[in-house]
Amino acid sequence: MKKSLFIIISLFSVFFACKTTEEKSSQLDTKSFTEPFRPQYHFSPEANWMNDPNGMVYLDGEYHLFYQYYPDSTVWGPMHWGHAVSTDLVHWEHLPIAIYPDKNGWIFSGSAVIDHNNTSGLGSPQNPAMIAIFTYHDPVGEKEGRVDFQTQGIAYSLDKGRTWTVYADNPVLKNPGIKDFRDPKVRWYADSEGNGKWIMSLAVWDKISFYSSPNLLDWTFESDFNPDWAAYGGVWECPDLFPLTDTDGTQKWILFVSINPGGPQGGSATQYFVGNFDGKTFSTESSETLWLDYGADNYAGVTWSNVPESDGRTLFIGWMSNWQYAQIVPTHPWRSATTLPRNLELVKKDNGYLVASRPVKEIEKLRTESITVSGNSFELENELVELLLSPNQEDFKIHISNDKGDRVIIEKSDQELKIDRTQSGFIDFSTEFPAVHNAPLHAIDVKNIRLFIDRSSIEIFINDGELVMTELVFPTFPFTNVNLEGISDSNTLHYLNGIW
Repeated sequence: MKKSLFIIISLFSVFFACKTTEEKSSQLDTKSFTEPFRPQYHFSPEANWMNDPNGMVYLDGEYHLFYQYYPDSTVWGPMHWGHAVSTDLVHWEHLPIAIYPDKNGWIFSGSAVIDHNNTSGLGSPQNPAMIAIFTYHDPVGEKEGRVDFQTQGIAYSLDKGRTWTVYADNPVLKNPGIKDFRDPKVRWYADSEGNGKWIMSLAVWDKISFYSSPNLLDWTFESDFNPDWAAYGGVWECPDLFPLTDTDGTQKWILFVSINPGGPQGGSATQYFVGNFDGKTFSTESSETLWLDYGADNYAGVTWSNVPESDGRTLFIGWMSNWQYAQIVPTHPWRSATTLPRNLELVKKDNGYLVASRPVKEIEKLRTESITVSGNSFELENELVELLLSPNQEDFKIHISNDKGDRVIIEKSDQELKIDRTQSGFIDFSTEFPAVHNAPLHAIDVKNIRLFIDRSSIEIFINDGELVMTELVFPTFPFTNVNLEGISDSNTLHYLNGIW
């Protein structure tokens, strides 16, 4: 985009950013995807509230993304499952709501699988069912003070997720008397002899409970996981259990547990554990709390199921927000977006294993122009940017700013990576939002930095995702200037296309 046009569009955006909610409602087309702060290469709903991604599953060339959705407001309410599909993890087609609340309650987070062996009997070998496993949240039972108001239910689709039938005998897993009993993530597990069963990881207040089933209908408790050294600042949510193999062929099992509050920047975040799983019990080899993303705005993410073995990747996406301020960020008529989809990889370090989180390679198809930028200062002619930087000093600073005084500073010093968004633009909607966030580098030698800048977010990937920070920002005017300290004077800038 030419800079003059860029400035005109940016001024237009700022003008509308100052409008009241009522004025926006009357003047904005909810399907235009050009509203102020609307992400241009991150997924967002057409309108209204979204939070946790859930039910992600691949089938016949399509990546399905379901998500927590409230179609009647831009704040959280009775949960439905929204739905979108993509053939490339980059461009998304919005589909009608998949699953609605019913007599058993609202439809909270969960997962989806393809029942290839027709263990449930809900499909056939020729047309296996796509089965969604989710939490029913009964608001009436909650209001009455009961503790068993969350149960697990299923629904199934025989037409590639386009229409859904709720299972007649829901719930398939009743509540044993625990207030928080939710977010089932289900996968098929086969032992060394080829014997298989379904495994459910379920968030149960301050622990993860594992259940098994031969058919997705009948569930048996297996074990609990809740080491005393883990992060317990808030309720545990959105677990995910899956294997990863490093470049030497060593396989480890990874358990994700999201927590709110109690994250490293306050509010919500996702911790993970590296260990082993034997079909019944998960055990970990470490006593250190590890965080998937040290930024403030990556929460409740889980992985896709049924990704073909020929692909070989473990694919992930997260909710790009934080419960500290998610319901009051300055966006309209939609609220919330997802992170970039990422490939998760197991990396062995001197002090153990970590999970690297790397943008999927499909993002590269959005590149429209690639430039080698020289020197320690340059201008941006497009607000959609991917920037590849190489430090040439132990400590460094990256200043991203505009001529209106908005700025974000990314800095490495004292073995910490810091991002300062205290002067990033619109910040007064929350006292928690304007902050300096710190991430310990744990002796990581920073060799490369990859930055993605969209209209309302910055994602920072250190050493191909060995450390990640995801941050929302709401500049009053698009960022146009980059100044570098301690960075090589020859770097790569990619301008990106939008996806809508």
